[in-house]
Amino acid sequence: MRRVLGLLIALVLLVPVASAHARATEVGIADDRVLMPGGPLADRAVAEWSATGVDTVRIFALWSRIAPATKPPGFDADDPNEPYYQWFYLDNAVDRVRAAGMKVTLTITGPGPQWSSSSPRRRRPAYKPRPRAYAAFAEAVARRYADRVDRYILWNEPNISAWLAPQARCTRRRCTPVSPHLYRGLVRAAYPAIADHDPVAQIVIGALSPRGQRLRNADTVMRPLLFLRRLGCRTDRYRRMRSGPCRRFEPAKGDGFAIHPYSGRSAPERPHPNPDDVGLAQISELATTLDRLQRARALRSTTRRFGIYIDEYGYQTRPPDRIAGIRPRRQDAYLQRAAYLAWRHPRVRLFTQYLWRDEPRSSDLGYGGWQSGLRFTGGRAKPSLAHFDTPFALDRARRRLWGQVRPGGRHRVTVQRRRGGGRWRTLATVTTDRRGYWSLTRPLKLGTSYRFRADGMTSATLKG
Repeated sequence: MRRVLGLLIALVLLVPVASAHARATEVGIADDRVLMPGGPLADRAVAEWSATGVDTVRIFALWSRIAPATKPPGFDADDPNEPYYQWFYLDNAVDRVRAAGMKVTLTITGPGPQWSSSSPRRRRPAYKPRPRAYAAFAEAVARRYADRVDRYILWNEPNISAWLAPQARCTRRRCTPVSPHLYRGLVRAAYPAIADHDPVAQIVIGALSPRGQRLRNADTVMRPLLFLRRLGCRTDRYRRMRSGPCRRFEPAKGDGFAIHPYSGRSAPERPHPNPDDVGLAQISELATTLDRLQRARALRSTTRRFGIYIDEYGYQTRPPDRIAGIRPRRQDAYLQRAAYLAWRHPRVRLFTQYLWRDEPRSSDLGYGGWQSGLRFTGGRAKPSLAHFDTPFALDRARRRLWGQVRPGGRHRVTVQRRRGGGRWRTLATVTTDRRGYWSLTRPLKLGTSYRFRADGMTSATLKG
């Protein structure tokens, strides 16, 4: 009888416990500054991405860099073979990623060339881009990359005026949102232009910045959930808006919704104070807003509910950023817990690290760029790089140990525990799901340390 019980226990321990979690989140990376110039640095980075389990790489198809600065006579903007288009760097980046066995996500974004604006005399390309011009460029991108790209994202951070302007129209200290209506026009024009030439790929909308302010002028960053409600021509109480740009309302359509839910310097579990902002801890609020708009036919999804695609997330470190950064070891811990939160939410389909390598400081020694990489500017690894391919989290409230082995695939994982200064002992042996995820529910004891080992790799050590 004891032998039978022992066999049953062994079988239970070998069950691929992550299989109960039906959806598996993709792992992404985004770092155009490293990737786009090409050369040995890009080659090394792409090889590392592949080796550490990245599934998809997000790359910008930036309109202003690819299209001519001055529109030539007879320019056929939807034809990718137009000699005035400059595809060289994007071609090389896409091909380098594909050759390494990873998928490509292209963000087709403005600002475009000055002639793409509805008011080119303003000399501000982000100002009211013409939907037809954007659709033509999007069609050219889809026709060129249909055989190499798996997902497109329409625009980047349209709730920031540097990308899309104006954000609002203000009179007598009262501001009315404008950018959501501009963005709706861009999406409605570009979605069919891409789908007609690449019907297999996903077309994702949104890619919103996580935080905003109260609208004070035309350039104020708009809070993402306010932006989203106005995108659907709904008031803050979700009542239908029927005047102005909502008079002949037709909803935007997407195959998913992207968001950049940065948590600032706070832990990933901590929400931003304003309920209209979206940090990683507020993904459920984003999902609820999407669902309400979809039910009201204010947004159209090609799936039963919008999947959520996190195409940027990360933490600045100090050093080098003394103002917005956190300590590198804290970055390491937060990123692992963030990966767990993304996996835990049933709507999240993609979790993307931004960046791989810190951007350099500006010439005035300020921090104009981002220092959220897993490597410092010179290439030295931060502590977070050591655990990028073995994220590990301990959830006391759910009595859960969780991890991933990257690259994905089935892996045999030995979960270990140690009490005090004793020896490491096996708590359980589990098998990961197809993307390398595993989850184990056990009583977690205070003063006990936990880790896991797989394929010769050892995770971080966490205390119960």
